[in-house]
Amino acid sequence: MKSILFLDMHREGRSPSQRFRYEQYLPLLSKNGFRVHHSFLLNENDDKIFYSQGKYLGKAWLLLKSIAKRWNDVARAGKYDFIFIQREAFMLGTTFFETLLSRSKAKIIFDFDDSIWLPQVSSTSPNKKLNFLKNPGKTARIISLADCVVAGNQYLADYALQFNPSVKIIPTTINTELYSPKPKESNKIITIGWSGSKTTIDHFKEALPALEVIKNKYGNRVAIDVIGDNQYRNEKLGITGKAWSLANEINDLLTFDIGIMPLPDDEWSKGKCGLKGLQYMALEIPTLMSPIGVNKEIIQHGKNGFLCTSTEEWVKYLSLLIEDSELRAQTGTAGRQTVLERYSVNANASLFLLLFEL
Repeated sequence: MKSILFLDMHREGRSPSQRFRYEQYLPLLSKNGFRVHHSFLLNENDDKIFYSQGKYLGKAWLLLKSIAKRWNDVARAGKYDFIFIQREAFMLGTTFFETLLSRSKAKIIFDFDDSIWLPQVSSTSPNKKLNFLKNPGKTARIISLADCVVAGNQYLADYALQFNPSVKIIPTTINTELYSPKPKESNKIITIGWSGSKTTIDHFKEALPALEVIKNKYGNRVAIDVIGDNQYRNEKLGITGKAWSLANEINDLLTFDIGIMPLPDDEWSKGKCGLKGLQYMALEIPTLMSPIGVNKEIIQHGKNGFLCTSTEEWVKYLSLLIEDSELRAQTGTAGRQTVLERYSVNANASLFLLLFEL
């Protein structure tokens, strides 16, 4: 029986990257005879310290605890056939642990789904003052140490190929058995929704000029919801942000009649893997995206969704969907079919299993 050690930052079910990149494949691995262990650095109580302002003594303790945990992982690395590292093994700007792990008999698989080689600090991050401890450039070194690199899209793969010839592309995927659409009510308020986090709320703000026009145009016929940042408020648009929770995630998304994924046109966004849009599409929610990076591959404009570059385009295609329930239904159905065929767990299961035939 082959064995795999997964190394990452968060407990199972906590991080979107982990959940949609590998955690939903864990039952598949067990079914195919793999023994799987998961070593994460931050538990639920640690999160309260790590993602709070200040608390530097507590964060220093988390750092020491994390060092001890990774030393233990290095000590037992030889017991595994594969070590799967998701984004990084350690939260600081060092590749010390990845280097030691690469010297074990285990094959190293490195997975990433963002342009993590670029410096990127959210304006709302509670750890902005500690950013000097990070080193985005370490990504190249980790890639060079791996036996296989898994990238979420071609843009990320092209970066990885500079440092390692063994690069596979597996898109971020959706478990379409869990993501099951429900019939929409007719003759009701149309809800335009965005789902993200406190660190990506700036992306939502890209759509504000268009949403203000839409609200002025349709008034109480439309509502605008934000899920993922419960501190966000916009009185003009009537938005009170709602906290994300794993238990309510799908039901919250199902309240959307239209889903939006605006992005700034920058290098970081080019590495995004379209997760928000894919979640909407899997639930047959008609989806509008900025035409950045992989979004241009996911969306066939006017068929399974809409790509919007300017404020005028966001207003135009939002208006079409608001006014035409049949178009919403057709677009939603086509969107789900795209996910089923190209971006579902079932469609990519064989690719994922092939990673462990090195």
